[in-house]
Amino acid sequence: MKIKGIIVAALITALSIPAKAADENAANQFNPVQTGVTSLNIAPDARGAAMGDLGVATEPDAYSQYWNPSKYAFAYSTAAISLSYTPWLRKLVNDIFLANMSGYWKIGSSDNQAVSASLRYFSLGEIKMTDNVGTVTNTVNPYELAFDLGYSRKLSESFSMGVALRYIYSDLAFSDAYSAEQQSGASAFAADISGFLTTYPIIGRNECQWSWGFNISNIGSKVSYNDGNDPAFLPTNLRLGTTFTFPIAQANNLALSLDINKLLVPTRPRQSDYKTEDGTDDQLAYEEALEDWRNTSSISGIFKSFSDAPGGFKEELKEITVSMGAEYNYNQQFFVRAGYFYENAMKGNRQYFSFGAGFSLNVIQLDAAYMLATAQNSPLDQTLRFSLTFDMDGLKHLLGKN
Repeated sequence: MKIKGIIVAALITALSIPAKAADENAANQFNPVQTGVTSLNIAPDARGAAMGDLGVATEPDAYSQYWNPSKYAFAYSTAAISLSYTPWLRKLVNDIFLANMSGYWKIGSSDNQAVSASLRYFSLGEIKMTDNVGTVTNTVNPYELAFDLGYSRKLSESFSMGVALRYIYSDLAFSDAYSAEQQSGASAFAADISGFLTTYPIIGRNECQWSWGFNISNIGSKVSYNDGNDPAFLPTNLRLGTTFTFPIAQANNLALSLDINKLLVPTRPRQSDYKTEDGTDDQLAYEEALEDWRNTSSISGIFKSFSDAPGGFKEELKEITVSMGAEYNYNQQFFVRAGYFYENAMKGNRQYFSFGAGFSLNVIQLDAAYMLATAQNSPLDQTLRFSLTFDMDGLKHLLGKN
């Protein structure tokens, strides 16, 4: 039976390998880190996306569950809930998207701890399966989802830590209408460990805020496709960042942020890296290396990821992505944001500018972001994404409840 697997393959490739090399010489070196459930790496909110996909050390908001759960302990509001929508491959199709809902609630009377949760759903749209003559035999709707719970607590007046536990399900399988075999989705469990430090230095006559953060996300089991015959690493990620906020006038603040990321996943062996003395492919050595890669545990893979790149330490540095962004806010009611994201051409070649704005009232905040790719076409190029946040303290005040 002929199936429109080309579409599925194209969509999965667009997620796992965001770009391709610009020429043949670059293609020979193109070596992105490969993982499963790559939708976990998509920023869910418009605020972080507008600043170049960063947020590990920015001011706490309802979306901190993705960027850095430990920030919730420093949140100003008692509770908040957020909703966001991110279209994907909008230039090609209109039914691929990421939907996200997240929120937190500060517990206890000491204002030093919070619980949080989020649910994200990534739809790959509708895929039609056909036979050899083009007759539609079945329709499938592949998707990925993740649900997590988090807890954060202040360990001092300036430092907090947080953890999150996550259930992940990836249903990219489909069943042949003429076969009795029924393929099922793959599931996995993971955890995040994060920290957040914020200080208030005095520069001149102004009190500024300088924050630092880290988040090691998606530490967990492998996700096994094809009935366990094709296990894949989760996109375990190390994110480090800092944000410096300073007043530029009364009720006017400017925040400058920097995030760096590295996937803590071992590099998959390539046939081109295994040659015999006469220059021909060493198939046996390659298959042994591939089998060793497949048998590497998730925890061992984290440590191997710092030293296993074929190009040595120089290539390891190329696996680091950089996000730079700025956020201007007036009286915590009006926001303007901009940022830039950079990934080495050898590791994916995602390079883009992003812009956005936000408006906040007592109860709700609406944020929007727009991305403009500079290196190659991106699935989010020239696409708007939106986020909506509901502040529970503002809602209580509106209803006259204290």
